[in-house]
Amino acid sequence: MTDLLLKAFTKEVWDIIIPAIWETVYMTIVSTTITTFFGLLFGIVLLITDKHGLHPIPLFNKVFGSIINAVLSLPSMVVIILALPIAKLIVGITYGPKACIISLTVVCIPIFSRLVENSILEVSKGKIEAAKAMGASNIDIIFKVMLPEALPTLIRNFVVLTITLISITAIAGSFGAGGLGDIAVRYGYHRFRSDILIAAVLVLLVSVNLLQLFGALLARKILKKRHLI
Repeated sequence: MTDLLLKAFTKEVWDIIIPAIWETVYMTIVSTTITTFFGLLFGIVLLITDKHGLHPIPLFNKVFGSIINAVLSLPSMVVIILALPIAKLIVGITYGPKACIISLTVVCIPIFSRLVENSILEVSKGKIEAAKAMGASNIDIIFKVMLPEALPTLIRNFVVLTITLISITAIAGSFGAGGLGDIAVRYGYHRFRSDILIAAVLVLLVSVNLLQLFGALLARKILKKRHLI
């Protein structure tokens, strides 16, 4: 076992791993950016169109929520496969990092939408009612009350989203998406290169733990600052 671990840190292994790390970073950053934008948008729409929301549209909310729940109910691998034709239409190919980004966003936007909705639901109803009583518009309530108050929870959920995206890039590697998942499957599994598999897993583990630590520290700092005000 010790010999295998030592082999995982050889130059030959890392010459293969390092380009895959950059591919994974690229896919994660772009996918996270797109997912965060649409996830926030859809989460807010779900919240305000609820029958108890700021602008109730029950029928729309029910239909839109059902579509999001339908995607959420499918396994990630199935959604990735179903999203390949969409990737073909947008980027012209069904493999590689660019195609993977489309699949990743289709998988994760519904997840983050629900996380955003649940985060904002935790905001005190009293603060929202106080803002209404002072004549604040719905836009002001959303951007000056709901989102700022939900920020620590949103940051934690953003970290969850990023970790989920990293893990799904590994799954997408089975479909030629590139990145660490592709290396782990192509070299680690198909070519029985346990040293490369271990190196890829170590990078993923370190990345996830660093993200978790960063998110926890940032959320704690925001909460501490809020208590001092």
